[in-house]
Amino acid sequence: MDIAELPLYSVGHSNGALLQLLVGSYFSEKIPKANAIVSFNNRPASEAVPYFEQIGPLFSQVMPMMEASPVYSAARNASGDAWKALFDLAGGLIQVYDQEAMLSLSKFVDQLPSVMNQVTEGVSEFKPTPPENREFCKNSYNVPNTLLVKFSIDAIDDTEIVEDVLKPRVESIGGQIKKVILSGTHLTPCIQDVKWQVGSEYTPADALAQGLKSLALNETRVLSRTIADWFRSL
Repeated sequence: MDIAELPLYSVGHSNGALLQLLVGSYFSEKIPKANAIVSFNNRPASEAVPYFEQIGPLFSQVMPMMEASPVYSAARNASGDAWKALFDLAGGLIQVYDQEAMLSLSKFVDQLPSVMNQVTEGVSEFKPTPPENREFCKNSYNVPNTLLVKFSIDAIDDTEIVEDVLKPRVESIGGQIKKVILSGTHLTPCIQDVKWQVGSEYTPADALAQGLKSLALNETRVLSRTIADWFRSL
């Protein structure tokens, strides 16, 4: 089978969940067969970013110093090879050099001046705004199958809001929407499998660290199995 014929599935967490919804609403080509929307969050800037209203005046004072800094200039003009050398010097944080990742990082650095200038000039809200996103998804979302995942402890989760927005739309296109609530927090999908090196003697600290690691990873594994099982059931 040609790889192009394989079904497409997408998973997004928090702001990434919002991006998946927008992709499924703005584009009509290669629509995913299913979306897994985890810990959906799309709040106004004043709620999503603490002290956001104070950032503009702060940037207006800091930007001239940043732009005059040779470090800032070097960061903007650094090539992929330069970034690779920097990461290698930092201790090999990136084990395998990824040209695409370096390109994305360079584009991110290029966007910083524009973003900072907008904030400095008084931009105080995301564009499109949360209400605009909800309205657009309500009328244009085209992914037939959507799994909404909410965690038991998550003060910034907006899953109920997006469920109310998407359910009529998904049903109108003959699809299905399902919501599950799992044990965990907003950061559960971000938990990393950190390697804990036990010393020559197994101490209570080792036991505690490994116990906490196992507990945290267990919630992440449940999340992975839940999404994978749901994809397989379609």
